[in-house]
Amino acid sequence: MINGKKIVVVLPAYNAAKTLRQTYEEVKALGIVDQMILVDDASGDETVAIARALEGIQVFVHPRNRGYGGNQKTCYRLALEAGADVVIMMHPDYQYTPALIPAMASMIASGLYPCVLGSRILGGHALKGGMPWWKYAANRFLTAAENVLLGAKLSEYHTGYRAFSRELIERLPLEENSDDFVFDNQVLAEILWLNETIAEVSCPTKYFIEASSINFRRSLKYGFGCLWTGFSFRLCRAGLLRSRRFRA
Repeated sequence: MINGKKIVVVLPAYNAAKTLRQTYEEVKALGIVDQMILVDDASGDETVAIARALEGIQVFVHPRNRGYGGNQKTCYRLALEAGADVVIMMHPDYQYTPALIPAMASMIASGLYPCVLGSRILGGHALKGGMPWWKYAANRFLTAAENVLLGAKLSEYHTGYRAFSRELIERLPLEENSDDFVFDNQVLAEILWLNETIAEVSCPTKYFIEASSINFRRSLKYGFGCLWTGFSFRLCRAGLLRSRRFRA
C-alpha cells in the first residue's frame, strides 16, 4: 500500500508465456503491490499454466478471445471487485519496466493525479528501445492530430502502461468502448472529456520477438479508430453529435 491505498496491478495477457514470469518477479520484488490480477484472453500457449503456478496472482481466463479492449474491461472490473484504490495496467510481455510502478502509484495515491501514463516518447526512449521507425512515425502523427482534436498536450496516446484511481475508473463508460486496440485511445479521450488531468512519466521500453505487437493492417485500423475518436470528441463538444462515450 501507499498512503493506505490498495495497489492492484492488472495484466491483460495473450500468449505471454515467454515473458510473464520475469514481469511477475520484478513486480513482486517492488514490495508495494497488494495484488496482481492476470486476465488471459484465450491464449494458445502456456500463459495460464505459468500464471497459476505463480504465488499471489489471481487468474481469470476468457473461454474465447474477446480482444485487447475486452480483456481490459475484465481487468478493471476484477480490480474494483478486489477493492483496488490504485490500478496499474501493464502488459506482461516485458516491454515496459515494472520499476516505474512505485512512482506512478504514488502520484495516484497522493491525490495529485487521477491518471498517469508511462510514455515511451518522453526522454526519447522509443527508437532507442527498438520501436520500428514506421510505428514511431505513426505514433507522432496520431499524437499530434489527437492533441489538436482533444485539446491536450500529451506526448503519446498509445502506451500500454497506465495507472488510474478507483474513482476515475468508476466514472468511465468502459463498457461502451471497443473490444479492440482502440479501447486505450477511447479511455484517454473519455478522461479528457471529464476535464481530468493526465500525467506522464518517461518510460524506457524494449522491443523484441517475444513482445506482443499488431501487424500493419491492424495498425491502420487502429489509426483510423483513433482519428475517429478525436473527431467524435470534437463534434460532441460542438453539440453536433451525441455519443454514449462523451456524455453531457
